[in-house]
Amino acid sequence: MIDEIEIDAQQRMEKSILALKSQLSKIRTGRAHPSLLDSIMVPYYGSNTPLKQVANVVAEDNRTLALSVFDKSIIQAVEKAIMQSNLGLNPMSAGTTIRIPMPALTEARRKDLIKVVRHEAEQGRVAVRNIRREANSDIKELLKEKEASEDQSRAGEENIQTLTNEFIKNIDNILADKEKELMEV
Repeated sequence: MIDEIEIDAQQRMEKSILALKSQLSKIRTGRAHPSLLDSIMVPYYGSNTPLKQVANVVAEDNRTLALSVFDKSIIQAVEKAIMQSNLGLNPMSAGTTIRIPMPALTEARRKDLIKVVRHEAEQGRVAVRNIRREANSDIKELLKEKEASEDQSRAGEENIQTLTNEFIKNIDNILADKEKELMEV
């Protein structure tokens, strides 16, 4: 029973890490990366469609994204969706290809982004700690209902703490990598 609690806690902590990585990937570092445009929706035949379903997005170089739109009739709609996305991007079309140059980040903007990244990392740490707290309360509940011995309970709590330490260290590493990426020119 305690093993199930530990496995559940580990899976939930892994999901927290994936959520953090997803949030951090949306933070623009000045380097062109196709995932930057993942959240953009384009009106296509009356419904909003994810950009990656109507165009192929590739990084041409460190500072430029290139989109090859599958249907030439929606090039204008794709450009408009990118401009309205609040990402601060200015697309330029050349035939069926849309190029998006990444503007360079100012030092002040980099520092602001680092604050945002640190906040996101702290949210990830809080999520992992909440999972630890819930798992420990589940273990204590088993102990109270006499479904686990004190030794099993203590060992389970130690394992949960070890997991928590690993995941928080992982979050700190992800944060350090993202900060380094933001500070590179």
